[in-house]
Amino acid sequence: MEFLTLPSFDPAFNLALEEHLFISLLPRHPGLFLLWQNAPSIIVGRHQCTAEEVNAGFVKRENLQVVRRITGGGAVYHDRGNLNFSFMENARGRTRTDFRRYLLPVQEALADVGVTAEISGRNDLEAEGRKISGSAQLLRQGKALHHGTLLVDVDFERMTEALTADSEKIRSKGISSVRARVGNISEYWAQETTMEKLKICLLRRCARSEARLNPGDRAVAEALAETKYRQWDWNYGASPLYTRKKRERFPWGSVEQRLAVRNGVIESCKIHGDFFATASIEDLEKIFVGRRHDPGALEHALNHLDWETWFSGCDHESMRQFFVEQACSVL
Repeated sequence: MEFLTLPSFDPAFNLALEEHLFISLLPRHPGLFLLWQNAPSIIVGRHQCTAEEVNAGFVKRENLQVVRRITGGGAVYHDRGNLNFSFMENARGRTRTDFRRYLLPVQEALADVGVTAEISGRNDLEAEGRKISGSAQLLRQGKALHHGTLLVDVDFERMTEALTADSEKIRSKGISSVRARVGNISEYWAQETTMEKLKICLLRRCARSEARLNPGDRAVAEALAETKYRQWDWNYGASPLYTRKKRERFPWGSVEQRLAVRNGVIESCKIHGDFFATASIEDLEKIFVGRRHDPGALEHALNHLDWETWFSGCDHESMRQFFVEQACSVL
């Protein structure tokens, strides 16, 4: 695998460049490993309702960028105390997400600087029971993108102000606050370790040689940043009025469905959450539109679906019940 260290701290540009490099990856490419950092910002998961994830007053007061990424998972706060990493490679026939494949070399790099990290839950690394890294993953067109953030020296006070805590998630983990479950890697690493030393260890564990960006890559990324990642439509999106809403937290992530129903017919559907999908969630949303809002009609429309396509690691019966049997029971 080849590596790149991105010189920019602009989250819109960095995410645009990452997407461009991922889409452009050729079939025989050995893969890319990126290291990058962002200025203070909030990065929202692909399937989330942005307005419900961020503290709008704090965002406005602090002039924070809010940028949506192309992978699922939850919203995260970034500042210069975060070190972000990305793996991208050809999936070689894999059709399901595989977090361990990419977290293991990161875990080894952390061990090199004296940090004992354990893989936890779907997509986290923990040290002494506190989260020090979260990851997200995408499979598209035969390629895999896995990226994550390492909490090295993050300002947790600003983080907790910036994000709207998911109380359901906190309760499910038996903890009292977001701050109680996160830690900085700098609290655990060996004496005289620095961010630069951690970067060197990551490059040694995750890549073999350095790649080069060409001016064309930068130009394409800047254009994509301007037309997509700096646009309100992508980062927030217009939300129609909904007459039905239901939400549940599963081991594979939170799922929320909002329906606009008129005269017993579903006119629009939005599905939000911090789940991971290997196909476009919009394709699932379209299946609901135009259907009668009753369990029988939905059962007929949905009984052939492979729920794993949209909710990686899910239990099929649980998802069937959520979308069919509960369809008319929640306002």
